[in-house]
Amino acid sequence: MPSTYAISESEIKQAKHPHDIFLLNLIFNHILVFASILSASSLAKYVVVVPIFSILSMLYIFIGAARARNKYSWYVNGHWQVCVSRSKKFLLVVCAMLLVFLLLWLVSGGHMRPQHWAIGGATVLPVMVTVLILIIMESESLHNAKIGVLPDWVKERFPQGAPPVVEEQHAH
Repeated sequence: MPSTYAISESEIKQAKHPHDIFLLNLIFNHILVFASILSASSLAKYVVVVPIFSILSMLYIFIGAARARNKYSWYVNGHWQVCVSRSKKFLLVVCAMLLVFLLLWLVSGGHMRPQHWAIGGATVLPVMVTVLILIIMESESLHNAKIGVLPDWVKERFPQGAPPVVEEQHAH
């Protein structure tokens, strides 16, 4: 259940920042740039830009979250931690996909046949679904950052310095 906290305009702006970065990575990088590069065969060699930008943006989120613990208010830190949690889940799904491709490559002796590519291609689907789910979740978190809402797990995991709850939201 999410809880609402009394926060300042400055905290709103700071709490939105990690969600903006993660959404930029998901929407712009993993959807728009990736699809654009794949649709233009002459640009296929630039597909390496996608993981580079993704790694850099997630490093920024991980480093920012580590700094947020000491630099920002409890509320802002909470939003950084929400982003880190989701970034880790995204990395886990991407690593699982890469592991499947690596195993296929090893099994095929480095010469992947069409059936190997078909199996490998099927592993991309969970990544795409994960990206879409994370976009929805991060969009909601961005909205929640604007209205002073954080999930209760943040208060359970980081109780020190938590402000009083203004309102607990109940499921209907």
